[in-house]
Amino acid sequence: MAPPLPPPDHALHGVVTVEVPGSRELPTVDDTRALGAELAGLLRAGDVVVLDGPLGAGKTALTTGIAAGLGVRGRVTSPTFVLARRHAPAEPGGPGLVHVDAYRLLGGEDPDAAPPSPTALADQLESLDLDTALDDDVVVVEWGTGFVESLVDAPLVVRLRRGADTDVRRADWHRAG
Repeated sequence: MAPPLPPPDHALHGVVTVEVPGSRELPTVDDTRALGAELAGLLRAGDVVVLDGPLGAGKTALTTGIAAGLGVRGRVTSPTFVLARRHAPAEPGGPGLVHVDAYRLLGGEDPDAAPPSPTALADQLESLDLDTALDDDVVVVEWGTGFVESLVDAPLVVRLRRGADTDVRRADWHRAG
């Protein structure tokens, strides 16, 4: 397992507050956003974060926290219908954020559709030009498990789950690769 990366210049108060791998229970949406802000301390331009979890697991809330921790401009909303949205850094020299929702790439708009082939997914991913964003941005991809990890050597993978009869979520994260 690779050791944690040193904190980037924009880390919250210069301190990385989470370790990799890690796990946390998230009783509220605010807790999910707070974890995102903490995870931002691990990230720098060129990093990819893959968010895994079912609908309603908290992927966009976590991304909102990552955006706050990175200090990017603009309100973070789910980019489901535009697939990807870029948020510029608020401070010169900081990384921007590219927020991608790959749900539609996976056939999410048609529950009866067969999932696309790995080749079709790779072609659609290539059409988003995410590799060009890696020079200046952190790329966060919802629903990207299984095909986005190839963009970088060690993406941060965050798995979010919610209990059957509760709103409490659980996040588990690690570096893949």
